[in-house]
Order: sequence, then C-alpha cells, then structure tokens
Amino acid sequence: MKTKIKRMNNTRYPFYFIAAGLLSLLLGLLCGLLAGFQYVIPEFIKETLPFNALRPLHTLFVVSWVLLTAIGGAYYYLGQNNPAKALNQKLIKSHFWLFILTGFGIAVSYLFQNFAGKEYLEFPSYFYFPIVLGWILFGITYFKNLAVSFKSWPVYYWMWATGIVLMVYHFTEAHLWLLPYFKEHFVQNVALQWKAGGSYVGSWNMLVYGTAIYIMAKIGNDDRYAKSGKAFFFYFLGLTNLMFGWAHHVYIVPTAPWIRYLAYGISMTEWIILFSIVYDWKKNLGKETKTAFPLAYQFMLLADFWVFLNIILALVISIPAINLFTHGTHITVAHSMGTTIGINTLILLSSVTYILESNKGLGAVRRIQIGIRFFHISFLLFWISLLLMGVKKAYWTHFNQVLSFAQFQEGMHWFYVLFVLFGLGILAGLYLIVFELLKNIKKQLVSLPR
Repeated sequence: MKTKIKRMNNTRYPFYFIAAGLLSLLLGLLCGLLAGFQYVIPEFIKETLPFNALRPLHTLFVVSWVLLTAIGGAYYYLGQNNPAKALNQKLIKSHFWLFILTGFGIAVSYLFQNFAGKEYLEFPSYFYFPIVLGWILFGITYFKNLAVSFKSWPVYYWMWATGIVLMVYHFTEAHLWLLPYFKEHFVQNVALQWKAGGSYVGSWNMLVYGTAIYIMAKIGNDDRYAKSGKAFFFYFLGLTNLMFGWAHHVYIVPTAPWIRYLAYGISMTEWIILFSIVYDWKKNLGKETKTAFPLAYQFMLLADFWVFLNIILALVISIPAINLFTHGTHITVAHSMGTTIGINTLILLSSVTYILESNKGLGAVRRIQIGIRFFHISFLLFWISLLLMGVKKAYWTHFNQVLSFAQFQEGMHWFYVLFVLFGLGILAGLYLIVFELLKNIKKQLVSLPR
C-alpha cells in the first residue's frame, strides 16, 4: 500500500522550486553539450555563445538544479511531516522569486560576458546579497517550523539545518576576496577561494544527502536508520569533510603541511559510510515496499552504484603523489561529474519521483525507465571517456611536452567526438525523464487549490 500523504492548504511553491530545478537541469545539459561541440568544432557558434560564456552558464544551471530541487523537496517534506503547523507561504514565495530573478540576472550577465567574480562564481559580486537573503529566508522558515521538536530531530533534519546555516557562512566566505587583505595576498586568496568552494559544495551535499536518508526512511516506513548511531556518525563525518575536506584541492598551494595530511585522511571517509547506509537499507527492504515506489527505489540504487565508483576515484586522486598528475585534467572533471550527476542528480530524481509516487502515482513509468537505461549507459561511457582523456592530458603535461598544445589537442579529436556522442546520450535520456516528470508535476499542480 502506498503511504497516503496529508496535504497542506497550499503546497504549490515546493513544486515550483522542483519544476524550476528540472528546467535548470535541461538548460545545464544543453549548455554542456554546446560547449562539448566546441571541442570538436572550435568555430561552432563561437561568435554567439563562446566557450567562456557556455562554461559558467553550464555551472550556473547545474548548481541551480541541485539547489532548487533540494530546497523544494525540503519545503515539501516539512509540510508533510508537520501538517498542523503551516509553513509561511509568503516567505517561501519571496525565497522562490528571489532565486529565480537572481538566476535570470546572472544568466544575462554571462551572456553579455560580464565576469566580475571568481571561478565557479563568475557573476558580479552584487548578486551575493539576494542569494544570501534567499538562504536566510529558507533558514527562518525551516527553524521556525522545527524548533519545537529540536531535541528529537532525526539525522536528516540536522543535515538540512547544517546545510542552510553553513551555506550562508561559506557563500559569504567565498566573497571575502573583495576585501583588500585577500586582494593583496595571492596565496591566501587562492587558498580561500578553494576552501570556500569546497565547503559550500559540502553544504549543499548536506541538503542532498539528508534528502537521501529521508527518502530511505520513508520508503522503508522506518525512521530507525535516521536516528541510528551510524546515521549520526555519517552526519558528523560529513560535517568534518565540509569543514576540512576542501584542502585536498590545494595540495599545490604552499599551505601548512598538516592541512594537506588532514585533508588526505578525511577525504577518504565520507562516501564509504553513505554506501554502507544505502546497502543496509536496500538489504532490509521488503518486496512490497520496493514495488510501492519503484522509480524512487531504482534511482536510489543507481545513486549507490555511483557512490561506489566515486569512492574508488576519490581514494585514488586524493593521494598527493597522484593528485599532482590528475589535478587540472579531465579526471577532476570525471570526479565532479560523478558527484553532481551520478550521485546528487540521481538522489534528487529519487526525491522527485518519491513525491509523485506518494500522491496520485506517476504516469508514463515505462518511458521514464527507458530514459533511465539510456542515460545510465551513456553516462558510464561518458565518465570512462573523461578518465581516458585525463590520463592523456596528464601524460602530455608531465612526460611529453615535445608536442605543442595544438598538436596535443589535434590528437584528442576522436576522444572529444566520443565525449560529445555520449553527452548526447545523457541529454536524450535525461530529457525523456525530465519531460515526463514535468508533465506529472503539472498534473499535480492542477489538482492543488490556488
């Protein structure tokens, strides 16, 4: 039997967040594919959308997909778990439009090539203010709703709370380069940039991984994992990674040696515990439970597969002697893609399908499953091609610089062709999934009161 979820008087805005997130995923995939075409055909739409605009646009939309969908899910779950205490819809509405209008403004600034920020946050620094205000509004809604039950919080509430608070902190930290001290000290500036970047990624991972544990608890109709010692151990381990794991990005920066050693140890731990939690969860699920939420369950299993692959890759590239060769190559891209698409995206798709399956069911399941199969095969081949490209780049950089960069790029042509072809497969698979999910969300919104 499917769990019947009680509805609040108004649950439209969580669905708006999720729909905006899904649309951002489509745009992010499109920008990534167009950028990939420019590797194969350098002059492709170069005058209209050059690579230096497509890359930040791709990053903007993919990060927006993760954040908007995680936030929408959290708002929805808060309303379902505490239906007696309605969420402040004015704050949620303000939060939504702040993020949408800010995202639109950032996209326009990239299209006009206004890059006044830092790497991954290339937008003009004044966009900092509406973004942080949105997170503060999220925090006010969250803590106001859950403060009463603070002492009995399961681990996913702690993870969401931590993600909200530390996102504000680390996003602010990422803009400290505007202060004269950091502008004048190059090493501190670079170290802080990577420190803040790694930590705010860790902050949104708290939101995503908290969502994963929430879904596992609800699919299994059992909150014991969410209150278990292993789950809280994972939480504190994730928190430690958030605070210190960033340092494996700065092995090449002349920072204190103890920072590197600490980062090396910490960076090898977090995903191992998440893999263990998912493994225990799926082992204890009954057949009836699996069939009640088939798509949510399938997406979570695929996320677990990518957790396993990324554990192996992370262990390898975190070794300083190997990191020296892999840093700045496509191997680093494979690591980030494996995390963003292989883990975060699949967890969030599990969240979206769980919400839809929990209500009136989910239509066009067969089409979505075809999309999943197409996406997963293409993404695995895409990921392997990135690793091979990274190995070739590392070899050229350190052992074969007799070749000029132009000659090296020419020798990589067929790798780029495969990269684009597999990217097309990812695009086709995810577009099929996302369009069907958007149709189902539209049906859900039609049935809700205005």
